[in-house]
Amino acid sequence: MSDVVQETQQEFWQPPSPKAAGEVVLQTIPTMAEACPRCGSEFLLGSRFCHSCGHSRPEALSPATRNDAAELANGWQRVVARIQMFFADVVSGKAWRAVDFPSWLEYLHFHNIQRWVGLSTASLIAFVIGLGCVAGALCMGLITAKTLVDWQAVQIYRVEWLLGATAAFVAGILLKRSGKRNSE
Repeated sequence: MSDVVQETQQEFWQPPSPKAAGEVVLQTIPTMAEACPRCGSEFLLGSRFCHSCGHSRPEALSPATRNDAAELANGWQRVVARIQMFFADVVSGKAWRAVDFPSWLEYLHFHNIQRWVGLSTASLIAFVIGLGCVAGALCMGLITAKTLVDWQAVQIYRVEWLLGATAAFVAGILLKRSGKRNSE
């Protein structure tokens, strides 16, 4: 018995080397089924047969399904590539050059509005936020209230929108650059 123990070539925690024993190397293939279709028990790691009933382990995906999955993955990669090209065109400006915008849209450019109103950038942004808050307060009037509590809630929301508009307009006034005054 002591001769058998001394002739072991592996540590007890390592699996036996299949090449030394002349066995075929088995690899766990992720496309194999995880449970036996006959008895329902889980397959052991790397096994080709069910340990309960002896049924052979089937493939999880048929070759046709595997081909369909590969085509779907390739199609998805093509879609992602097209989206990346589109966003690259948008960022570089190529996509916008091809679109003919109406001439009246020139009046809505931020710099044109800033020049016409005579406000600095920060002041104009605060002014636009204030206008948005006023629009929010007006839209609160579209909500119909059926009870007194609902009506009070709508009024509180309207007051909050108007308070936000007031804060934005005051910020716009404080951020406005004063023009140079000509002394006479």
